[in-house]
Amino acid sequence: MEISSDVKFGDEKIKKAYQELENGRFEDKHLKEWLDRAVQDLRKDAFSGIQIPKRLIPKEYHAKYGPLTNLWKYNLPNAWRLIYTIKRDEIIVLTIVLEWMTHKEYDKRFGY
Repeated sequence: MEISSDVKFGDEKIKKAYQELENGRFEDKHLKEWLDRAVQDLRKDAFSGIQIPKRLIPKEYHAKYGPLTNLWKYNLPNAWRLIYTIKRDEIIVLTIVLEWMTHKEYDKRFGY
């Protein structure tokens, strides 16, 4: 079952980095296009990524964003990863983008 959601950024730093991709190098503009596509997919279905097991949620995410009960990854082209969490109340589902990273950075962060 698809569940639509509103998509926000985890903090202003992430939002600013996302906006600055538009004026960056060629590679940055491609990354922005991929992130835009991911955001559209997440708006249509918040659960379109792959859930990361709770035991693998990095402690730094809990420290920065408070206790997280779930964490998801959305695979982007060229082995980039978008990391997000889903918050829910009785009215809306909110998808919160925490960061994006290369596959190598992802493996290091999650201990693979």
